[in-house]
This record gives sequence, structure tokens and C-alpha cells, in this order.
Amino acid sequence: MTPFRIGFGYDVHQLQPGYDFWLGGIKLDHDKGAVGHSDADVLIHVICDALLGAANMRNIGYHFSDKDPQFKGIDSKVLLTEVMKMIREAGYEVGNLDSTICLQVPKVNPYIPEMKTCLSNVMSVAEGDISIKATTSEWMGFVGREEGISAYCAALIYRV
Repeated sequence: MTPFRIGFGYDVHQLQPGYDFWLGGIKLDHDKGAVGHSDADVLIHVICDALLGAANMRNIGYHFSDKDPQFKGIDSKVLLTEVMKMIREAGYEVGNLDSTICLQVPKVNPYIPEMKTCLSNVMSVAEGDISIKATTSEWMGFVGREEGISAYCAALIYRV
């Protein structure tokens, strides 16, 4: 079996007033928040999907269905903790993550250090192994119209 495996995650959520805006495990101050069954933390969701995909364990929706009431409003950090347990029980450890958040406003760059610290603590991996980048869509599409947020993540895991 190959000692290294790569996974990829993609997710998107609508943004609407009246919702808290969780991103990378921290709450951002914004007039809109992401809509979802859980806390709708799009960054954590793509990290979970990338890790699960790398381990050939399907995706976040398979393990934590949005039809299951026990996950209604759940803190996505709890889901990430469970995903980390799953991949470690399967004999893997995280090599590194590379993620990109696509959001028009608010600007994400000032929050990245705090997100990295939060995710490092939740995952028990070094902050240096977690890359978070941010971009806009130059006012085009649903992101540009401030209707939603999207994120991508590539994960490298290795057999221990």
C-alpha cells in the first residue's frame, strides 16, 4: 500500500443575515453568516472531506448526514475531531493541508493566524503543516455578489 495519500475537498455555503459566521473554527464578526445543517464552517468541512478522501473513507456527508438531527447546529470542530480519530485509527497521520477560501467580504487574511492556531489544536498537528489562503472572485458569481462562500483543500496523509 502506498505510504502517502492525497485527498481533495470542496464545499460551498450560502451567506445570509441572521446566522453566525464560523470559519476555520473561529467566529468572524460579519453581518451575514453561512447557512447549513451544522455551524456551516466551510473551511473545516473541506478539511474533513480532503482527509476522508485521502484515506478512502468517503466524505463528511456520509459520516455526518445533514438529515440526522444529532448533527443539527453542531460545532464543526467536533466533526473534525472525529475525522482525525478515524484517520488515525486507520493508521494515518496528517502530512500537511493546503486550503483556499473564496470570499468577497470580509477580508479573511487578518483571521488566518487565529484559524491556524485553532485548527492545529483541534487536529493535534503543527501550525506549519496547515496552509490557509484567501481570495475573492473579483466581484463575479455568487461569491462576488456576496451570496456565498466556497473553499478548497488538498490534504497529504501518510501511513504511520
